[in-house]
Amino acid sequence: MSTAHDARVPGRAPSGARLSRAAAVFLAAPLRRESRLAFWDPSGAALPATGQGRESTLAVVRAGKDGPGEDGRPRTEEVPVLLLGMEEALPVLVAASSTASAHPATACWGAAALHALRLVARGRLVPGLAAGDLDTWRAGPLDARDTAHLRALAAALPAEGFAHPLPGAGPPRVPAPEALVRAFLDAVADTLPRTPAAPHAAGAPFAAREPVRLPGARDWAAEAAAGTDSGVRVSLRLDLAADTLFDASEDAAERPGGAAIVQVHSLADPTLVTDASTLWTGEGDGGTGFGPRARVDAALALRRAARVWPPLARLADLDVPGVLALSEEELHDLLGRAAARLDAAGVAVHWPRDLAQDLTATAVVRPAPGSATDGTGFLETEALLQFRWQIALRGEELTEAEMDQLAEAHRPVVRLRDQWVVVDPELVRRARKRELGLLDPLDALTVALTGTAEVDGETVEAVPAGSLATLRDRLTAGLRPAQPPPGLHATLRDYQARGLAWLELMTSLGLGGVLADDMGLGKTVTVIALHLSRSRLPGERPTLVVCPASLLGNWQREINRFAPGVPVRRFHGGERNLDLLGGGFVLTTYGTLRGSATRLAAQDWDLVVADEAQHVKNPRSATAQALRTLPAAARIAVTGTPVENNLSELWALLDWTTPGLLGPLTTFRARHARAVENGEHLENPEAAERLARLIRPFLLRRRKSDPGIVPELPPKTETDRPVPLTREQAALYEAVVRESMAAIEAAEGMSRRGLVLKLLTSLKQICNHPAQYLKEGPGARLAGRSGKLALLDELLDTILAEDGSALVFTQYVSMAGLLSEHLSRRALPAELLHGGTPVAERDRLVDRFQAGRTPILVLSLKAAGTGLNLTRAGHVVHFDRWWNPAVEDQATDRAYRIGQTQLVQVHRLITEGTVEDRIAAMLADKQALADAVLGGGGESSLTELTDRDLADLVSLRRQP
Repeated sequence: MSTAHDARVPGRAPSGARLSRAAAVFLAAPLRRESRLAFWDPSGAALPATGQGRESTLAVVRAGKDGPGEDGRPRTEEVPVLLLGMEEALPVLVAASSTASAHPATACWGAAALHALRLVARGRLVPGLAAGDLDTWRAGPLDARDTAHLRALAAALPAEGFAHPLPGAGPPRVPAPEALVRAFLDAVADTLPRTPAAPHAAGAPFAAREPVRLPGARDWAAEAAAGTDSGVRVSLRLDLAADTLFDASEDAAERPGGAAIVQVHSLADPTLVTDASTLWTGEGDGGTGFGPRARVDAALALRRAARVWPPLARLADLDVPGVLALSEEELHDLLGRAAARLDAAGVAVHWPRDLAQDLTATAVVRPAPGSATDGTGFLETEALLQFRWQIALRGEELTEAEMDQLAEAHRPVVRLRDQWVVVDPELVRRARKRELGLLDPLDALTVALTGTAEVDGETVEAVPAGSLATLRDRLTAGLRPAQPPPGLHATLRDYQARGLAWLELMTSLGLGGVLADDMGLGKTVTVIALHLSRSRLPGERPTLVVCPASLLGNWQREINRFAPGVPVRRFHGGERNLDLLGGGFVLTTYGTLRGSATRLAAQDWDLVVADEAQHVKNPRSATAQALRTLPAAARIAVTGTPVENNLSELWALLDWTTPGLLGPLTTFRARHARAVENGEHLENPEAAERLARLIRPFLLRRRKSDPGIVPELPPKTETDRPVPLTREQAALYEAVVRESMAAIEAAEGMSRRGLVLKLLTSLKQICNHPAQYLKEGPGARLAGRSGKLALLDELLDTILAEDGSALVFTQYVSMAGLLSEHLSRRALPAELLHGGTPVAERDRLVDRFQAGRTPILVLSLKAAGTGLNLTRAGHVVHFDRWWNPAVEDQATDRAYRIGQTQLVQVHRLITEGTVEDRIAAMLADKQALADAVLGGGGESSLTELTDRDLADLVSLRRQP
């Protein structure tokens, strides 16, 4: 550009509004970032100088002023202008694009600035070289929409937006608008990345403002610039038809697997597509309308694509890079990652329209030919089940002949059912080796329920077929409530009737189950109804109930109440007679079972019911081993807490009710339990979900909070009641902590664990009452020495005044004795029930309490926390806290159960600032162990705490 003068003039920048009303002319420089915007006032007045602007003069087009000259060219006029660099001009142009008073030329360049900014924001930047091999950025590649927008801007640019340097001689020449707008886009692209910090972050070149010469990068720059404007892109069209790929005389072993036909697409006109062969073989552009650079741009595009997928490099050796023969391996590659990489590089891969890619292989388990077909009998047979791969096309299973055809395939695509089908090599392998072996019925059922199987060390999808599918559907289908059997003197609630239907289904299939309803939901009456239902079957046999000794009387009373006339016999104590045993019930205890397992195993039982089955959660215990020797048509475990501490307890129950269902214990722990217990199911829920699918048909778990149950129970409120320590308690507490922590810090291993447990036990006893810790005998002074005892007196006084009843639980028999003695001294009507109470005396105590003759019952938690119906109580007081909240909840459920008609209030007594205070918060974590499968609980071992954490747990914190 030639100017009359080009001196930098200091001054204040004119307002944006003034500049937007001025006409703008873009002056392209060879190095695009050095381009300028010239602003001039159409009135001819000079614009004020700016700190960044430069005053100059310029020949501009004056459209319509005097008309064209004699030579027909537009007339130009020299006017004063203000020159701004790209960085200073862009804000002015962007503002002018939305200003109504802006000059049309300036508004048009503002629209071009917005278009350039959007391109940069989309990452449309291409590095290259300007004249002199200087580093530069270009806007691109431009797609069809970008190019159309560019052309629309060029068409809208008014004459005042054009400029021409002052002529030295001859007439002036006006630049081509489209080329000028393209140069403007490049100028914006070359300016924006070059911030002051860019060289430090990215280094030079292509970051620094100062030009960098790169003479060795010309070939690279030419290839990078290809196709950035109205150039071309390439795609691959695959042809799999045999007659287009090779000659009939060609050896089949050497024939290619397919061909990739190169197609060329115009970026400027998306409708313009042709084969590369046509573009190369014709004159010029072959009459395709692509223009003279199309072949060069297409060749460069293929060279770039070859960097992504090397087989395309073979096209460079061809005179006409139109068709590339592909091997089977290359076709497989294009089916997978190669196509994705090419697509990311802008090279689409087009498969034949009729090509199907939905062949699937599924591991199928089905009974062998001639086996049972009703879904009920194959579990009782010794026959094995077939386990094999089944391949399907669009969900329809292939015939054996079609699978044989697939097994013999040597190409990545085959013709199946009149269509081309993509064949994965793994599918071919499975078609060739489709037989996976044989499964026994129980293993097959496990596969059917989980939907997965282990094949060659890999977990694969597996589905049942035939009678196995029928059985699975029966086990997983929803149940309708069963009709109450004749002889049942009870009205079953809906959820109890559904439980009966579930038990009838499981036992009719020869399978066992775990009835794991919450305490108090009527598990006993449901089992009695099941016995009555099965007693109608031919060959009536007795039901054996094994339970804790404290529940013998409860079972006998419940049977007599709900099934009067059904024989009930106790096999316990001195009465251990099984002679002339017909139908009905036989009741025994776990302790009796251990000593009389041989006699009981000699009897042919219909059902064996293990009540409070958590007593046999250790499969290696003598009780659990004896229970496994009892023969029965079906086994039922009844428990409110199927999981207390770990999932091995669940395995023990299910492996008794349905032996072999979960496999060996070591396998179960490795495959299921460890992932759930360690919390891995939170990141990978498949393990817990797989276990849940497997056990769900064999375990019926209902909670009092379930929507169909909660309306049938009164509400329960639970309150933690903090109490202060007395001075005597606080002094004992701190002394024990001080002495014990010194010993613990010096101990290791088992010795340390024992000291920790001793410390925790001592502190809990001190929190209860000093007399318990000091082991003071009968006659010791009790009143005034314990904060808990004082609060208990207040609570009981209020409860008795309201004519209420209460259960007072403690985990210590010694503390229960102290409480009983204290209440007796106060002349309160209370009685004591603990583990040493004879069975007959227990029944008498329960009857007196239920009749209201004894409103207060003191119970030891472990011995009396299960199996008792004490719905007379409206209040439950936990004098101390148990380490396991499941046990504590069982105790609460002595009152909060079916039959309760009043509000149950639970009071937990907690001494402030002590270990009890911290344990109360920790007990909530108990619920985290098995919630993913059952909603059970577990606890961490406090003996494993560090000395520092232990000291923090047990130290006495004084209350303000």
